Amino acid sequence: MAIKLIRKRPTGGGERLHRGGPLGSSARWQQKAASILAVIRRINYDPVLLFFLMLIAAIGLLAGYSASEQSVVWVEKSAFRFALAFLLMLAIAQIPQRFFFSIAPGLFGVVVLLLVAVYLFGDIGKGARRWLDLGFIRFQPAEILKLGMPMMLAWFLAKRPLPPRFLDVLLALVLIAVPTALIILQPDLGTAILVMMAGIFVLFFAGLSWWYVLAFVLAVSAAAPLMWFYVMHDYQKERVLTLFNPMADPLGAGYHTIQSMIAIGSGGIWGKGWLQGTQSHLNFLPEGTTDFILAVYAEEFGLMGLIILFSLYLAVIWRGLMIAANAESAAGRMLAAAISMTFLVYVFVNAGMVIGILPVVGVPLPLMSYGGTALVTIMIALGMLMSIRTQRSFLGHER
Repeated sequence: MAIKLIRKRPTGGGERLHRGGPLGSSARWQQKAASILAVIRRINYDPVLLFFLMLIAAIGLLAGYSASEQSVVWVEKSAFRFALAFLLMLAIAQIPQRFFFSIAPGLFGVVVLLLVAVYLFGDIGKGARRWLDLGFIRFQPAEILKLGMPMMLAWFLAKRPLPPRFLDVLLALVLIAVPTALIILQPDLGTAILVMMAGIFVLFFAGLSWWYVLAFVLAVSAAAPLMWFYVMHDYQKERVLTLFNPMADPLGAGYHTIQSMIAIGSGGIWGKGWLQGTQSHLNFLPEGTTDFILAVYAEEFGLMGLIILFSLYLAVIWRGLMIAANAESAAGRMLAAAISMTFLVYVFVNAGMVIGILPVVGVPLPLMSYGGTALVTIMIALGMLMSIRTQRSFLGHER
């Protein structure tokens, strides 16, 4: 007797179970994750640089929380600013470097005219004429030059034979001197230093002869007495004199420096511990969340904490110089190197004034000091640095 086997055709229930059950849900999540990763891969950014910057920002939030008397509101505002600043940096990184240099001459010319306008009828605040009020916006044109100066010099020199000839060097120095002088007249010595150094760094990385560097140092040394007697204001002279002897006016001009040095010294090697600082919590240390946040951090985390922080800053500068070394265009190399070294000037000047080896000039510590304008300027510059890393040459020839 033959037995006939009848195979039951699948009804599709198992297939529907696979699609709608846990296995199907997992597959959909894997597809979404793959799509997100694909989008991230298409974003132009430097993961190494981003990692170091995020670590510094995290340290800044820790130090700021302590300096602000454990204000959660302060941390929330700062974290929000950091988030916007990082998004702005990533957005700038998507722009081809060609665009930055195409707008450099126009941007530079407009800002110089705005500086003239500030000198003639700018708003006065705290004894300085730095702001320009256009009715719908109030801003400092000098801040824009921290970016505009290296962009302009890199564009200018990249169109000429490198290393630059004497006439090109002379024209470049004029481009540096005019806006720097207008900023000094406001007066804003800190911003003037940053703008001038940004231009000088571009010149240096253009292959400037060491004879020119020596001549520049001698010229600055010769001009120092003229600056002292005819350019510097009384309060600026007072800051320089206080640098050599802060105890001459311990409750006045020397107060910031003295209290900062006490805070740093009392931190010792390992620090007093997070939230355990006395100089800031007992209100001896002024400007704890802004210009002197480094003193708050040093008191609580000590020498070892400072070594970690400065190592991160050096890592950012190293990465920037590596990007400059591998840039495909002469303009990109000069701009990336100038941005990296200007970042170094920020750190050096702020640390110098906090430990008492430089006058107090109001230069913030990058990603640590609380403030919107300086943070935006720094992050735009870092976004340009990432753009140079990921974008192609635009000049059509290499140096």
